[in-house]
Amino acid sequence: MENNEEMMENMFDFGFGLVAAHRHVNGGGWIADTATVEASVYVFGDAQVYGNARVYGDAQVHGDARVYGDAQVFGDARVYGDAQVFGGARVYGDAQVYGYAQVFGGAQVHGYARVYGDAQVYGYAQVYGDAQVFGDARVYGDAQVHGYARVYGDAQVHGYAQVYG
Repeated sequence: MENNEEMMENMFDFGFGLVAAHRHVNGGGWIADTATVEASVYVFGDAQVYGNARVYGDAQVHGDARVYGDAQVFGDARVYGDAQVFGGARVYGDAQVYGYAQVFGGAQVHGYARVYGDAQVYGYAQVYGDAQVFGDARVYGDAQVHGYARVYGDAQVHGYAQVYG
C-alpha cells in the first residue's frame, strides 16, 4: 500500500490522464517529468508546466497558468492568472502574459510586451517592445505589434500587418 501511495504522489493529471510529475522546488507548482524547469524559476500556486515545455532563467509561472507543448518561457518573463502558453510559442525578456490570455503556435511575445484579458496571439505573430494586446483582441498569422502600440477590444491584426507606435 505504501508504494502505491508514494507512486500517486509522483503522478499528476494535466487533463490527459496521470503522468509522472513532481512539485517544483520554488513554489510547489506541478511539473511533468517530461518538461524542463530550472531551479531558478518560480512555479507556484496551481500553475502547471507539462509536455516538452521549457521554463528557465528567472521566469515565473503562477496562479492557474499553464505552459505546455513545446512552449518556452524564459528571461524575466511572467505567465500568470489563467493564461496559457503552448505549442511552440515563446515568451521571454520582461514580457507578461496574464488573465485568460493565450499565446500559442509559433508566436513570440518579448521585450516589455503585455498580453492579457482574453487576448490571443498565435500563428507566427510577434508582440514586442512595449506593446500591449488585451481585451478580446487577436493577433495572428505573421502580424507584428511593437513599439508602444495598443491592440484591444475586438480588434484583429493578421496576415503580414504591422501595428506600431
